[in-house]
Amino acid sequence: MTAHRKVSMHRVTNVQLSFKHYDRRGKGQAMQMNRLFEIIYLLLDKKSVTARELAEHFEVSTRTIYRDVDTLSAAGVPIYMNKGKGGGIALLPEYVLNKAVLTEKEKADILSSLQALRVISPMETTTLQKCNSLFGAAADWIEVDFTGWANPQGEKELFQRMKEAILHHTLVEFTYANGKGEASERKVEPLKLVYKGNSWYLHGYCRTREDFRFFKLHRMREVQVTEEHFLRKVPEQIWTEDPVFQMANVTLRLKLSAKMGYRVYDEFQEYEQLADGSFQVELQYPEGEWLYQYVNSFGDQCEVLSPDWVRDGVQARLRRTLDIYQKNPL
Repeated sequence: MTAHRKVSMHRVTNVQLSFKHYDRRGKGQAMQMNRLFEIIYLLLDKKSVTARELAEHFEVSTRTIYRDVDTLSAAGVPIYMNKGKGGGIALLPEYVLNKAVLTEKEKADILSSLQALRVISPMETTTLQKCNSLFGAAADWIEVDFTGWANPQGEKELFQRMKEAILHHTLVEFTYANGKGEASERKVEPLKLVYKGNSWYLHGYCRTREDFRFFKLHRMREVQVTEEHFLRKVPEQIWTEDPVFQMANVTLRLKLSAKMGYRVYDEFQEYEQLADGSFQVELQYPEGEWLYQYVNSFGDQCEVLSPDWVRDGVQARLRRTLDIYQKNPL
């Protein structure tokens, strides 16, 4: 343990080897290994800390801290001590600079991604703190929330449960309602969480249907994570493999009233605004019942201009809806 003892940075890899040696000795040494790593993170963050402050933080004696410093130094970490007023334990400034393998932009991107993912995947606060210490704190410029307005906490909890089931390869059981409102019991091997079309889906192998399926998280009820494990390999790519994403698209031309301007600005890159303030838009949409659901989401502020068969389908569904109200007056 010498003042300003400079160590070649390629020797930092020795730290991991030394720590593994401690880990094999038992829980006490494993605790020391964790403490040694945290000492490094604290020094990267605070630059200089006294032995007394570290001892109070870890609830150990200053003698133990001195031994830890000797261990780190022997493992190749450029750590040193300054005595006297204003002194303390610190790392050589080059330690952070020389070991960095990421550009400043890459560091900022990683930190921003971690900040954004906290909302859907609660993590220990130390994870982000450690990255901030390693990379240097990034500006907190982004806030992302994938949950809906109705039940955000319930969505977060379900997301977390599905994430744990995927990571631990455990079977899940739930009641699921399909697009027609038909409920059925499902046993699924969860493989991936997928975000597409403003919705979260669970992609997995459905043992009930004996096929790979997508399940919208909003439609999953009475979810149970079982203790049964499965061995199925997680697919690397699902977009081109699953037939759900290979359906034909329909080119829709719509006329939207001026009142729908906020949705036009949100959902369309290109549009034509007419003299009366209304809009004409063109888009590609997958063929199926959800096409009509999308058109109906505009209410009476939308007219389908083409194709004719979609226009006829919208009219037929409106007539059926009107019949319901005419046959069942209150």
